[in-house]
Amino acid sequence: MNELLSPAHATALDAADPLRHLRGQFLFPQHQGADQAYFVGNSLGLQPRGAQAMVQEVMDLWARIAVEGHFTGPTHWMNYHRLVRDALARVVGAQPVEVVAMNTLSVNLHLMMVSFYRPTRERPAILMEAGAFPTDRHAVEAQIRFHGFDPATDLIEVQPDQTSGTLSMAAVEQALAEHGRRVALVLWPGVQYRTGQAFDLDAITRLARAHGANIGFDLAHSVGNMPLALHDVAPDFAVWCHYKYLNGGPGAVAGCFVHERHARDTTLPRFAGWWGHEQATRFRMAPEFVPELGAEGWQLSNPPVLGLAPLRASLELFDQAGMQALRAKSLRLTGYLETLVRARLSSVLQIITPAEPERRGCQLSLRVAGGRAQGRSLFEYLQSVGVLGDWREPDVIRISPTPMYNRYRDVLRFVEEVEAWAGP
Repeated sequence: MNELLSPAHATALDAADPLRHLRGQFLFPQHQGADQAYFVGNSLGLQPRGAQAMVQEVMDLWARIAVEGHFTGPTHWMNYHRLVRDALARVVGAQPVEVVAMNTLSVNLHLMMVSFYRPTRERPAILMEAGAFPTDRHAVEAQIRFHGFDPATDLIEVQPDQTSGTLSMAAVEQALAEHGRRVALVLWPGVQYRTGQAFDLDAITRLARAHGANIGFDLAHSVGNMPLALHDVAPDFAVWCHYKYLNGGPGAVAGCFVHERHARDTTLPRFAGWWGHEQATRFRMAPEFVPELGAEGWQLSNPPVLGLAPLRASLELFDQAGMQALRAKSLRLTGYLETLVRARLSSVLQIITPAEPERRGCQLSLRVAGGRAQGRSLFEYLQSVGVLGDWREPDVIRISPTPMYNRYRDVLRFVEEVEAWAGP
């Protein structure tokens, strides 16, 4: 066996990993008394060990002083959302004024489209990728109908133009060359959820601007996965969730970015809520709405403190590691998975995620030879032996070696178990 494909090599890579200590900061599901090989951080990140203490701190404060917890102590609830703001800004490459943790992804997407999808008869359309995550498509259709237009003509979906089902920049350019004068908003993913393809956010932003369209990103599969520079790239907005790579827990409070150039524009149409009112005068309870400057001005209700608590624990680990170091490990870890799959499983699995490292995050989407029946058989076998990936119809298993807590030995175990299922 080639030394690079051996168990000894995986062990050596783990021993040399400068981030190996982070694994001990997470709780792993168990399988027959051992840690599961968990590759589903792209769906639900593992629980940080510090999360329970953060939640318990809120519970204890609630028990001891109840309503006074809003104003008492360094983690008082009035400004609890700001306890995650600065670290979150570092993760997404933004200014603190540009980010806020609030609501859920779909709610935030609708709130952003209220402000940045302003269709006219001449420009009624939204452009997005074909095969977008359903919540995005549902929201886009609903917004188009709400404004009195027709998704049949005003929802423009860019079809994959590459054999693996991925999209080239040329396809985006061609779509905007053809439809750009009708496009009011380009809504694009940072990483396409099914294929794992990562997009050049700067290039897409510049392209949308050149055609006179607003630009927003769904970064659900990008935040905590890939380094971002939202302030410099300068889209109008971005939305994301925190339960995937940010390890915020099931149904975690989501995130939102509004570029600084909009921070002081109080004329932007928006759905208003009292927590979006400027903090200095919020409790005067006046009837007029005066928005807080920056992304916080899009808040509706007071933050769900218990829901934000686990995110604090996770962001402490991101600050310890740094996105650049996590990305460096991710490139090595996912590259190792790719090498093993191509060398040992080429007759069983086809990688549909782009091979170029800059065009993917930590996820590889793997099409199983033989179609859906074989794919389900492999997926269920892996579950039975404690190796958990993620199934996407009709025949794709997504495997995401997350650099925060996955090891090279985990990757090798996945490959060995696929070999065991496939047989000689």
